[in-house]
Amino acid sequence: MPELPPTVAVLTALPLEYKAVQAHLTAVRKREHPRGTRAAVGRLPGTPWSVALVEMGEGNLTAAALTERVMTWLEPQAVLFVGVAGGLKSDIDLGDVVVATKVYGIHGGKETLEGFLVRPEAWRASHRLTAAAREALRDDPHAHLKPIAAGDVVLAAPESALAEHLRRHYNDAAAIEMEGSGVVSAVDLAGGDALVIRGISDRADADKSLADGEGWQPRAAENAAAAAVAVLRELRPFRGRRVGGSDREVEDSEEGPHRGATGAMGATGTTYGGDHLDFRGSTFNGPFVAKQVGRRDGER
Repeated sequence: MPELPPTVAVLTALPLEYKAVQAHLTAVRKREHPRGTRAAVGRLPGTPWSVALVEMGEGNLTAAALTERVMTWLEPQAVLFVGVAGGLKSDIDLGDVVVATKVYGIHGGKETLEGFLVRPEAWRASHRLTAAAREALRDDPHAHLKPIAAGDVVLAAPESALAEHLRRHYNDAAAIEMEGSGVVSAVDLAGGDALVIRGISDRADADKSLADGEGWQPRAAENAAAAAVAVLRELRPFRGRRVGGSDREVEDSEEGPHRGATGAMGATGTTYGGDHLDFRGSTFNGPFVAKQVGRRDGER
């Protein structure tokens, strides 16, 4: 049976974000989870990746639940969350892309008589994915690797209590959105790799509706999708291979015993014919000497 290509999941919240990513895929087919979640699975030309694209809807709780479902259902090697966000920094323009080096969950804390005491939550982006993003986007002046903030709220007032909360406690955040912490927390609990990529569609101020009316949302979504594609063109799959046609990836690297090798009698397993000596996993406290025995003249 031919090997299946490795899978990366690309998650979006909005239809326009979904369409921006889908435009880069070919040979798209539909898959449906028993509980109704839909995925469009296609190939990304010029890469080894099969991309499973899922539109989840808005909010961190929904994002966390559906991300966990995608992880167990599709078993992706990596998860990208791609879409739009509000900008928090004046030196980042509309249409620019922010790749999240860190995602803040901004609503944790304790209300006291002395005021609100912040109890920060933060998730760092996968080093593997961040390194690929740095390589892919290094020469793009409109791409920024910065922290972002995530909360279940739309910020449209720069002088609001929330804006002051961000300035005081999360002042390195370059953007704010509504699903990133749900995605990265679910992937982190599953032991996976995640990266959030957001195009800036407004400045999280009173002009948000104006920016939306000027078409910045689809432009920002397209730029985020293009950045995600650039990252995937740079990213290489984990070392390993598929076994028995299943979707589960198993490691077959130089650091562990080979699986499925053909032995001298044609059997499949970890038995080797010829002069193969496999010392991986072994410990030697002294010199090792190998001696060939039992071979007849002319035997190979």
